[in-house]
Parts: sequence; structure tokens; C-alpha cells
Amino acid sequence: MPSPRYWREIPSRYRLEATRCGDCGRVSYPPRRICPECRSTDGETIELSHEGRVLTYTVVHVPPDDFLMEAPYALAVVETPEGARMMVQVADCDPASVEAGMMVALEFRLIRREGKGGILCYGYKAVPAYPMGGEAEAELRSKESEVAHA
Repeated sequence: MPSPRYWREIPSRYRLEATRCGDCGRVSYPPRRICPECRSTDGETIELSHEGRVLTYTVVHVPPDDFLMEAPYALAVVETPEGARMMVQVADCDPASVEAGMMVALEFRLIRREGKGGILCYGYKAVPAYPMGGEAEAELRSKESEVAHA
């Protein structure tokens, strides 16, 4: 996304905003002025929860130039509890472990750098939603500690 457009869209990027149609109730992400379902212009801006479920995914082995260092990586269509769908990169896990139905958390992170000296572009990435408590929490804390000391 070019720099000027990126800066104009910051509020919806930082707050993970969507539009809920006042007539049919459809939730659209990114926000839209006209509902794609019923063509109504009666919509309200809502903030989405930072969690979701993977509907479908793919693993990218031959990426565009800006993502060469990240390959292979998973891209997924994630649906939030409000019904919004978005395509996001799945991070912090082996791409082979991503599967449909997987619960994820949406985190605001660096997406890419625009050019060699360009601006930093931020957006949302999905990370696996680990069940907390017992062995799962201990394992996660151990991995976090390894990364922090690496």
C-alpha cells in the first residue's frame, strides 16, 4: 500500500475497526460505506475482538520480494466472533501446523518496510491461541524464555 494511503487509513488499522450494517447486520472488514450484502448506507463503525477462527489457509513458498525472508509462511482467512473475515499472515508457528478451525489471536505487528529507507507498515497478524493452564502454559513460558535469551 503506498505511503499516503497507508497514513490516511491509520485509525481503522490501529483499532481493528469494521462496519456493521444497520439494515441487514452484516459486518464488513475493512469498513465500507455501502453494505456489500444489501447496498444500504446505514452502517455503524464497530471495534472487532482480537480473536478468531481459521476458515481456510494456504502456505506461501514463493513470496513477493518484500517477504522473501519470511518464506515459507501461512496466510489464512480468519473469521472473528462478530462475523468479519480477514486475510492475515499466521505467525509464531510452523506453517505446517496451521489448520482450518484453529483458534487464533490477532496481534498488531510490523507487516513490511516500504523500500530500503521507507516507512514501517503495521497491521494485524494471527498467532495460535494457546490454551492456558497446566503443561500448555509451562511450555509456552519456556519457549518465551528461550526466545528472550537467544
